Amino acid sequence: MSDLRLAFGCGDYDRTRALVDGTVKPEGMELDWERVDTPHELFVRVQRGEFDVAEMSLSGLTNGIAAGNTEIVGLPVFTSRLFRHSFIFVNRDAGIDKPSDLVGRRVGVTDYTVSAAVWIRGMLQHDYDVLPSQMRWFLGGLNEPGHVVPLGTRLPDGVEIQQIPAGRALSEMLEAGDIDALISPGVPDVVKRRSPKVRRLFESYPEIEADYYRRTGIVPIMHVVVVRRSTYEQNPWIARSLYEAFCEAKRLGYRTLTETGAAKVTLVWLQAHLERERQVFGEDPWPYGFEANRTTLEALATYVYEQGLAGRLVPAESLFAPETLNLSERVAVPKL
Repeated sequence: MSDLRLAFGCGDYDRTRALVDGTVKPEGMELDWERVDTPHELFVRVQRGEFDVAEMSLSGLTNGIAAGNTEIVGLPVFTSRLFRHSFIFVNRDAGIDKPSDLVGRRVGVTDYTVSAAVWIRGMLQHDYDVLPSQMRWFLGGLNEPGHVVPLGTRLPDGVEIQQIPAGRALSEMLEAGDIDALISPGVPDVVKRRSPKVRRLFESYPEIEADYYRRTGIVPIMHVVVVRRSTYEQNPWIARSLYEAFCEAKRLGYRTLTETGAAKVTLVWLQAHLERERQVFGEDPWPYGFEANRTTLEALATYVYEQGLAGRLVPAESLFAPETLNLSERVAVPKL
């Protein structure tokens, strides 16, 4: 019997590369990989049903489940996770020196419903008592004029949200002082070119983020692997097979990182970065599995509900194929 062929949409990551080059092969299936480097574009295509297996926004999956959309089902595999303190940018002349200074300010965001924005608003609310309703929100393209297709369809009551003028982009509006702050999934061009008008709100963000992890146990999850539900229901065995293959691919990615005698990654201080991360996070800074990530997943579900993006609080377990909830990683992470 021939293997099942599945269309696989995902970015290019060290933790998934072994699945792409064939070093790791999920039992019973072939993955036809399509590289999509713009996450938002990929997520919209996932919502359109273009892939059997794909990387998806965690908030997008949560919003969809809350709205009764069950066309995709998650696996507890997380292709992107990232602290978000360093993605709050402010105009230097706006007088914003601490989170409470954001109250009453004009804040830009590409998509109010995107995971990065949900995490940032949740952190501001729970750590600094700054509520989303205390800011005025402006939607638009990050570096180019235009508006992105929102991943979520529900917006909250009691929060002022408006589109920026046509022909303008959030990055240049921040530099010009036409908005006071910007939260973003990526680093805007105005920061990359070191504009003297723009800086991060949290300039010592590595220390702040490490403290956040020690207090909360959370490394924010951005992207999760999902399977088209019709494909999964016809072949329920694929959930475990895919999970185990992603775990093995991640282990091989770690092994590449730890081969520092002739580093495979273009970082001069790679060894120092690895040792620092293990000191903070332990042996596996990027765990897969539901139980290992329960706290983080429940926090995101809570924030989505608190922020009015979902009409109900979604149980974190309901995001995933049931047979994956008790799976843990069986492969050892390479030692430094």
